[in-house]
Amino acid sequence: MWRIWRLYDPLRAMVVQGIFLFGLAAMIHLILLSTNKFNWLDGAKKPAAASAQNAPMPAAVSSEKS
Repeated sequence: MWRIWRLYDPLRAMVVQGIFLFGLAAMIHLILLSTNKFNWLDGAKKPAAASAQNAPMPAAVSSEKS
């Protein structure tokens, strides 16, 4: 393991790793904030179309003529 650190500067490697992990965490948080289910700032939003799809069927109209 010590031979690897002779090839790379440990300080530079840790700084690059920290920048990469911070960028990855920021990207994951922004992706989650853009979804309806996992947006913890605005809360979960219910889609308006889903309530219309679950509406009951209208009553049948008889077409008898007298």
